[in-house]
Amino acid sequence: MLTIEKYGAIDIGSNAVRLLISSVHEEEGKKTRFKKTSLVRVPIRLGADVFLNGKISEENIGRMLDAMQAYQLLMKTHKVVRYKACATSAMREANNGKEVVDLIKENTGIHIDIIDGSNEAAIIAMTDLHDLINSDATYLYVDVGGGSTEFTLYHNGKTIDSRSFKLGTVRLLNNVVSEDTWSEVENWIKKITAGYTRLSLIGSGGNINNIFKNSGKSNGKPLSFLYLSSYYDLLKSLSYEERIWELNLNQDRADVILPATRIYLSAMKWSGAQEIYVPKIGLSDGIIKYLYSEKLEGK
Repeated sequence: MLTIEKYGAIDIGSNAVRLLISSVHEEEGKKTRFKKTSLVRVPIRLGADVFLNGKISEENIGRMLDAMQAYQLLMKTHKVVRYKACATSAMREANNGKEVVDLIKENTGIHIDIIDGSNEAAIIAMTDLHDLINSDATYLYVDVGGGSTEFTLYHNGKTIDSRSFKLGTVRLLNNVVSEDTWSEVENWIKKITAGYTRLSLIGSGGNINNIFKNSGKSNGKPLSFLYLSSYYDLLKSLSYEERIWELNLNQDRADVILPATRIYLSAMKWSGAQEIYVPKIGLSDGIIKYLYSEKLEGK
């Protein structure tokens, strides 16, 4: 007998706030199927407040509240039976982060978990990422966000090491990333990848998804270092307005895509990777799988 339930995942990032609603299809004797039903993204860019001023502005608190009220109504309309809301780097560092969490809980009933980098990486790892990493190959997983980047090294299907750095696209746009941070990331990547041959990157995040979509590559095929380098040169040659007009990028994508590409290219250079796989996964996908695992455990 086929049973279908809808789950909701809210990802409160430094650049945008997303709601993913997925249908979970279960049938006895068959592998559970997860089908994306709806994805809504609002570019509130909390990081621009927090990384410069240490707190979320009154204007963006209002926008956050509006977005969460809308998400609550959308989940109600979709008849979502389980949901989870996670906030990452910006909310984690905001002096008034807890106040905002309490305000949203009071006005919408939505509880927000503020998670650290290791929890974020662990949730993302619950996605279809295992289809790639369960092999005899070596991968450096790179998840670029607005406030931080999570790196995880996988070898023969096992996690070797994982680390989160305060290196994100919104931080870079606002010039709050020091050269020391870049050096720390470089040294860490070179150290953990030393001795591994034929290493590939796995990239996640809205920016690399956008680049992959525009590359014309079929799903499952990697992008080469050469292709990504050429695309980076193209981005640098265009103004912000030209990236919007000529590359058909959204306003909130046209600026962050440049520092994001720099992070992926740097990681490829320091690890010796010549290709990057883009499985189109993220925190919201991981939250859906996390909710399903909770159901199986009877939580």
